[in-house]
Amino acid sequence: MRIAALLLAAGRGRRFDASSQSGENSSKQFRMLRGKPVIRRAAEALLPHVDVLLPVGDDPLLADSLEGLDILPPVSGGAERHDSVRNGLEALAKLPEPPDLVLVHDGARPCVPAEVVQNVINALKTHEGVIPAVAVIDTIKKAADGIIVDTVPRDGLWRAQTPQGFRFGTLLELHRTHRDARTDDAALLEQAGHPVAIVEGSEDNIKLTVAEDLMRLEGVIDRNLLPRVGLGYDVHAFEEGRKLILCGIEVPHTKGLAGHSDADVGIHTLCDAIYGALAEGDIGRHFPPSDNEWKDMDSARFLIHAGERIRERGGFLVNADVTLICERPKIGPHAEVMRNRLADLLKVSVSRISVKATTSERLGFTGREEGIAATAAVSIMVPDTGEA
Repeated sequence: MRIAALLLAAGRGRRFDASSQSGENSSKQFRMLRGKPVIRRAAEALLPHVDVLLPVGDDPLLADSLEGLDILPPVSGGAERHDSVRNGLEALAKLPEPPDLVLVHDGARPCVPAEVVQNVINALKTHEGVIPAVAVIDTIKKAADGIIVDTVPRDGLWRAQTPQGFRFGTLLELHRTHRDARTDDAALLEQAGHPVAIVEGSEDNIKLTVAEDLMRLEGVIDRNLLPRVGLGYDVHAFEEGRKLILCGIEVPHTKGLAGHSDADVGIHTLCDAIYGALAEGDIGRHFPPSDNEWKDMDSARFLIHAGERIRERGGFLVNADVTLICERPKIGPHAEVMRNRLADLLKVSVSRISVKATTSERLGFTGREEGIAATAAVSIMVPDTGEA
């Protein structure tokens, strides 16, 4: 059976905004979670299980957050959740081959386990609607004006999650004939008399609702990550007639550095440290100096690639520490600008980046001001593949 998924991304998340102190203006589903937007993690969790994935929402960040994934172009969301679902269903109905089954998933649930998604799909073989849910185990109190008025029996109570699964034709017809608001799509089937099955959800399937949920989600991701450390070292000689580029910025000096690219010794050693932590060789393996494509290239391109490799592996940068070794120029006045530039290229907080300098006390080639050396150490977290 052909399976489609709607990934809902039209909500603003006012409760998250009220609880967050970050000052960011982006909606919660576009916040970064361990190096990736929340909604991208949600999409990657669904993609192995479906034939078609359709995002629903209007934010310009949506396409950027999902760039490179094998998905359909986003369709516009609606004023309310049920309007967004209807828009998505109508778009799926216009496909040359509409789906038999459809999953509806919140873009703010990035850590749905694979077994939860598959359990929903399996249950749709015998049911028209299925939701994952977790049994309520806490005592439930009903209150008014801050005073308890009743204790609600928890027997038979469940906390609904997504993705919720449905026979496509059934859900499309109900959305066409029932345009009033519902908190979820299962309620449409319930009202129409269609039984909706429950499969076991997961406590890891957290919906990002308030700022504290980000820490809980990070904990879910980190549980499956292992630390990796990489070291880098590079040297470039001075050369007349070239600009001096260090850690992504131009530094005033009488000479530049010799090299096939722009010879940014700071970025080169940082790339080597990242590739080393990933066990992916060094910068020369990815950008061979024998290839004229990289002649005089801005080394920022190399660092962007190194950062992308961390994210593609499902990991994130914990911190990076770069040390520049030279007598001149003085690095201190430029260190903060360098830190910010490296952080921008790696798409991380500047608090994760250190740039400092030292001299060799007038000893060796750096002491004779014949060139600049650099070292870098990085710590990253990447998923445990189970390999020895």
